Amino acid sequence: MTAERGFLPPVDPLTRLPEEFTPWEEIARELPKLLATTRVQTFLDPAQPFAASALRTPAELERAMLLLSFLGHAYVWGDAQPAYRLPASLAGPWYSVAAKLGRPPVLSYASYALHNWRRIDPDGPVALGNIVLLQNFHGGIDEEWFVLVHVDIEARAGGALAAIPDALRAVHEDRADRLERALVAIASALEGMYRTLNRMPEHCDPYIYYHRVRPYIHGWKNNPALPDGLIYDGVDMYAGRPQQFAGETGAQSAIIPALDAALGVAHGDDPLRPYLLDMRNYMPREHRSFITEIEAGPSVATYIEKHRDHEGLREAYNACLNWLERFRTKHLEYAATYVFKQAQTSPANPTTIGTGSTPFLPYLKKHRDETVGRLIR
Repeated sequence: MTAERGFLPPVDPLTRLPEEFTPWEEIARELPKLLATTRVQTFLDPAQPFAASALRTPAELERAMLLLSFLGHAYVWGDAQPAYRLPASLAGPWYSVAAKLGRPPVLSYASYALHNWRRIDPDGPVALGNIVLLQNFHGGIDEEWFVLVHVDIEARAGGALAAIPDALRAVHEDRADRLERALVAIASALEGMYRTLNRMPEHCDPYIYYHRVRPYIHGWKNNPALPDGLIYDGVDMYAGRPQQFAGETGAQSAIIPALDAALGVAHGDDPLRPYLLDMRNYMPREHRSFITEIEAGPSVATYIEKHRDHEGLREAYNACLNWLERFRTKHLEYAATYVFKQAQTSPANPTTIGTGSTPFLPYLKKHRDETVGRLIR
């Protein structure tokens, strides 16, 4: 994690694997065209072996995970009927690469957003207007913009994430002045995140998102189209048994869990809480560890309650919560507009279940309200 990029990789993602992986890179490059045929499986079934053992660096592993995840989801969702089993040529290397990264073999936020961009001007910022995607499903401005908004948010979150350790140290050392400065930095970053999120409708239409972008990022957990899950042929660990994994979702970003932990925003028992904890298994290991370390640290909220007469400290803390509440409210609005209000045309793309496989609207509202409830009056 860095102040400049947050949870984005500190070095720009690898744009291409070494030469021996060229056939797979070429298939991925052609993916939008292949999806247009609705016969993706016929192109991927005879694919040559993916030499996962030849991957040498973390960047190569992430690039391989991106390719295999996009191709795997295209194989499952790209034809007229969903595939209930994955060929060994795809399932084997996908499982192998995912295991090395400590994540399940399914498209997750780390591959869909965190490692899926490049800068147009290599000397420019990681920000909207200077970033494009490395890989698409169908392509087009709506898909591009939807993901890039998340990339921009991740970069803007860096200032908040970098300030969290400062805030915890300030509490430990009983330094109210340092804590106030850290909270001001967190609030400023949250404002930037909100302003980027607010730009989603500029180039991502709700109808296009629901019908062209969303269908491919679903997983195979609690999915009516694949009620038993997906069989990964050739993966000995699974022994031919169907596996259920959640699809790509912003809940797999570590930003909000880290901020909740730092600000003391606790969520009561509800069906979304265990789901959100499970989503940590889809995050990069380092991001999971960052959240755990914050949760084990001193309580910022308790410290501020004890010093509630410190006006500057109280106002800085409440500013963080207010921006976090606005961010959650905007996300709630988008969940309703981009998903819930759309007309369902397939059991594989439900309007009441998120891509991560859980009912979302009532609990998103509850978590928004729990954020407001933390304000120090």
